[in-house]
Amino acid sequence: MNTLLSIGHGYSGHATEAALGPDWRVLGTSRKAGAAVLWPDQAAQALAQATHVISWVSPGDSDPVLPVLRDLPAPRLEWIGYASATSLYGDADGAWIDESAPEQPTTERGFARQQAERDWQAFADARGVPLALLRIAGIYGPGRSALDALRAGRAHRVVKAGQVFNRIHVTDLGRIAAATAQARLAGPLILSDNEPAPMADVTTFAAGLLGITPPPLVDFESADLSPMARSFYAENKRLRSNRLGPELGVSLLYPDYRTGLSAIHAQTA
Repeated sequence: MNTLLSIGHGYSGHATEAALGPDWRVLGTSRKAGAAVLWPDQAAQALAQATHVISWVSPGDSDPVLPVLRDLPAPRLEWIGYASATSLYGDADGAWIDESAPEQPTTERGFARQQAERDWQAFADARGVPLALLRIAGIYGPGRSALDALRAGRAHRVVKAGQVFNRIHVTDLGRIAAATAQARLAGPLILSDNEPAPMADVTTFAAGLLGITPPPLVDFESADLSPMARSFYAENKRLRSNRLGPELGVSLLYPDYRTGLSAIHAQTA
């Protein structure tokens, strides 16, 4: 039986576990009590059992997972996945990009992801196993969507001319990550929907589903945003994958925010 060690097993990890199905064993690790494997206390035991490893943990100044794994034996390991981000591509001035686009980060988040990818590649090369670099757009799904932001009173409709974002429904993310592990895919893979759109449009649509008036439009320059939120508006690109269908045979259940939000609303209404 294949065994996936899912490090930082949370929202995305659970979606991946669900997509893999009963033929896979998943060891989910966390620093939180109650996880199947408490990280890093049982890391050696978990890695020794794993045929596949995926890390969902974001880097700080450096990747926090690799120092724990680096010198541990992994006799069954066949594949590694690293959950990266599309911030590594930087700003494309609204152009369409795919996996062939150069890495040109422009933010601290992007540079951190670039370095983490390089460190994971060195680790995979040393182990002689393929590494998939999952470059993920903005994740949303039940409990983490524009619908939830509106219900909680923290939604904004920020306008920046020409600015668009891609996103990915967590169910599709899990299906793609599972297929990637099953295929032992190597190299970069973009995980995003097919319709980049302004965040204000997403909020407006979500408000329509809830039957409420959307928040007022606010110009980006005067918007009350955290430094982290503001940094997302520093990049403008349209994402698509040239590998998803041809190599993995995966088509999205939620190819745009409207289908995704409508499904979430139907589940929670």
